Amino acid sequence: MAAAAAAGPVFWRRLLGLLPGRPGLAALLGRLSDRLGRSRDRRRRSPWLLLAPLLSPAVPQATSPPCCLCPEGVHRFQWIRSLVPEFGVCSSHVRVLSSPAEFFQLMKVDCLESTLEKSLQAKFPSDLKVSILLDFTRGSRGKKNSRTMLLPLLQRFPEQVRVSLFHTPDLRGLLRLLVPERFNETIGLQHIKVYLFDNSVILSGANLSDSYFTNRQDRYVFLQDCAEIADFFTELVDAVGDVSLQLQGDNTVQVVDGMVHPYKGDRAAYCKAANKRVMDVIHSARTRQQMLHAQTFHGDSLLTQEEAAAAGDRRPAPDTWIYPLIQMKPFEIQIDEIVTETLLTEAERGARVYLTTGYFNLTQAYMDLVLGTRAEYQILLASPEVNGFFGAKGVAGAIPAAYVHIERQFYREVCSLGQQERVQLQEYWRRGWTFHAKGLWLYLAGSSLPCLTLIGSPNFGYRSVHRDLEAQIAIVTESRALQQQLHQEQEQLYLRSGVVSSATFEQPSRQVKLWVKMVTPLIKNFF
Repeated sequence: MAAAAAAGPVFWRRLLGLLPGRPGLAALLGRLSDRLGRSRDRRRRSPWLLLAPLLSPAVPQATSPPCCLCPEGVHRFQWIRSLVPEFGVCSSHVRVLSSPAEFFQLMKVDCLESTLEKSLQAKFPSDLKVSILLDFTRGSRGKKNSRTMLLPLLQRFPEQVRVSLFHTPDLRGLLRLLVPERFNETIGLQHIKVYLFDNSVILSGANLSDSYFTNRQDRYVFLQDCAEIADFFTELVDAVGDVSLQLQGDNTVQVVDGMVHPYKGDRAAYCKAANKRVMDVIHSARTRQQMLHAQTFHGDSLLTQEEAAAAGDRRPAPDTWIYPLIQMKPFEIQIDEIVTETLLTEAERGARVYLTTGYFNLTQAYMDLVLGTRAEYQILLASPEVNGFFGAKGVAGAIPAAYVHIERQFYREVCSLGQQERVQLQEYWRRGWTFHAKGLWLYLAGSSLPCLTLIGSPNFGYRSVHRDLEAQIAIVTESRALQQQLHQEQEQLYLRSGVVSSATFEQPSRQVKLWVKMVTPLIKNFF
């Protein structure tokens, strides 16, 4: 029996090896795992959990053999570049932020004011371009909203400012007429959080409302003077902007000439056009990076960081690699999902995965991988009091209780499988704060520092995978200094948490009303 179990993954990977360059097949197998895991009797699901590593996506086949001359040939995550462009950078250009105040200072002073000052000092200030991509439903909510706030800027500088409002193609017809404001965004929205200033990029899960600069904890990474990465995300924002509605100076919206309307036009035609527009960005960036890779690592310009600092004009060897992971399931783009499932599948015994989400509502596929693979997991989530919906009026006020119900169901399953030592839940709590951090840190077996992190907008839930537009980056680094930054970030978040046990759910704040328990299975895919 043990021999058969050991032979299973080998056979499965050999089977996939016969179909190189087929990440879609890996995604199909992931969906099969999702379907097979939906048994109502949770206590009898353990046989399926044993199959999770087999049925989840195997590492996608690389489109070209590893290059033995390249320094990145030594890291085990090189397979990601078969799906997305790979950006090699020096770790000195990567800075991990830890607090809302630090995020605000960086955005306001180091980025925004600096960019405006450079523009004013330039000979042609009119060259400054501002592109803003928002979600239509969130940006239009209420009489005073993001649209009305941006109108004066758009009216004054119509040639320099572009405001795009993404409208999901799934909110249309009768559904669009019946679902009220705020609830309509549950159908799907633009959730990407990327901030671009010339050649620098900030990736985060944070919005730009007041609380994200004061007392709402998130994650943030600053990529300074990384022109290729800034170009990629600029093109990505432009691509999504092109398939979005364009805000006009009179507060009306129009589609880009030649583009299918997102909710009035044919849905299939719109999604096909959007897929092509976004995938063209990804494919062209991959091609550019492959050419740059060849010029950099196969020419005579490769230097160590010390030599480059002395020379001052040539590119040093990278010690860190950035991979942009895009998830836009309405457009049949699921790169982030494939990479995340593969990382969870391939995490070996002894490895540690620290996974955090402000809204604990993992997809069935992710839950099966956590419960069915060998790595150790410490999952950080929001306690009810730091949930962003805590104290909200109406039905929204019950959302924290729904998350408690989901958390308790998952904890019971962990216990029923005897996995309490390997899979641990921890709740973040901080007086007067809310919690919105998401991502993961991967520690290889025997290592005290992480070598990989995922950071960006996805929450690992159904909406992130199936409904919303999401983007994050995988950072792989061999730099001990950057690894220590990531480790310190992880420790600071987890230090403000308490371990979840059976006693946790006996507390008065964890009591869930019957109607919430009954409704949660029906609505959990919408929040």
